[in-house]
Amino acid sequence: MTTLRNVSLIGAPTDIGAGARGASMGPEALRVANIGPTLESHGVQVVDRGNLTGPYNPWLPPVDGYRHLQEVAAWNRAVHDAVYAELKTGRMPILLGGDHCLGLGSISAVARHCKEQGKKLRVLWLDAHADFNTSELTPSGNIHGMPVACLAGFGPKELIEIGGFSKEHPAISPKWVRQIGIRSVDAGEKRFVHEQELEVFDMRYIDEMGMRHTMELALATLDANTHLHVSFDVDFLDPSIAPGVGTTVPGGPTYREAQLCMEMIADTGRLSSLDVMELNPALDEKNRTATLAVDLIESLFGKSTLMRK
Repeated sequence: MTTLRNVSLIGAPTDIGAGARGASMGPEALRVANIGPTLESHGVQVVDRGNLTGPYNPWLPPVDGYRHLQEVAAWNRAVHDAVYAELKTGRMPILLGGDHCLGLGSISAVARHCKEQGKKLRVLWLDAHADFNTSELTPSGNIHGMPVACLAGFGPKELIEIGGFSKEHPAISPKWVRQIGIRSVDAGEKRFVHEQELEVFDMRYIDEMGMRHTMELALATLDANTHLHVSFDVDFLDPSIAPGVGTTVPGGPTYREAQLCMEMIADTGRLSSLDVMELNPALDEKNRTATLAVDLIESLFGKSTLMRK
């Protein structure tokens, strides 16, 4: 099996779950960086579905540990429906975020599709942050720090039930997730990650073992019946090469490490859906972060630096 060659771009222009404004401009920045034509140059048939709509960002303080809960739920329902519709027709959805709270809508749609098709799901979460907070643990109340926890059934009813799931039967098991590049985790969140046995390849692991070994483990046991979803938060990358994000954390993967990560994902031929999240053009330099993101996405679709036969 090779990576799907029919791609649908779905823009979700909101920073509703973030702590800084500007990720709402991410989809357009990726289009300006030629994401569509770049993929088409690799023989991919691309349809741009345009942008989803949802509530504006009221920029209010948290209520009961959550900022903008109803607005976040509305955006994620819209994302769920759009991603699920593409999967139903056999196309690969690429969600152009937006902040990473939208991974909840995207992955719940993928999980629903896998459940209906009898497929296994593997989620690669490429991020500086574990995004496994709850309202009790969060220092900020920003929901972009909670999507993995919500998907695993730890969160408010409005979010964990998207896609027809529940606390008893959540969208995903933590065991299906491999987190890569993590280097900023809140203290309470760290304990919770360990309790739930999330598999985390943090930057110390990558420093010690290398990206190749990390990816071999993260991609192990994929088979023809596995749907591989990649949720790519641009703050995964070191801020020296990718400054255009709201939550920069020094010490991320280099350009070469990120390229190897993407090329090894491409080598599996299993990539079936993708999120590109947290790109914030307001904090970028001449759209260089978007250009880099498109370069890396191109590697997911077969651009290779490999010269060996």
